[in-house]
Amino acid sequence: MESDPEVKLEMFKDGRAVSYGEMILTADEVNPVFQALTEHGMTVNAIHNHMVGEEPRLFFMHWRGVGRPKELATGLRAALDGMNVREKG
Repeated sequence: MESDPEVKLEMFKDGRAVSYGEMILTADEVNPVFQALTEHGMTVNAIHNHMVGEEPRLFFMHWRGVGRPKELATGLRAALDGMNVREKG
């Protein structure tokens, strides 16, 4: 199963950016990631699961935001910091 966060950040010609994507979270990660995204101007569009009875329990969070690139990137970094993500390498 693919579990890496899908994080997109794209620039508009007017200097604003859009961020959107999906993260797969454990139950303990949902609130910190939600808070990080919303505090930085992003809207969480959905939190759902695909499976029944899995361990650990997994939730899929989708978000979208439009704004200053630095603010969006800061929010994305804060969201990733709220996850138990290991660097690849």
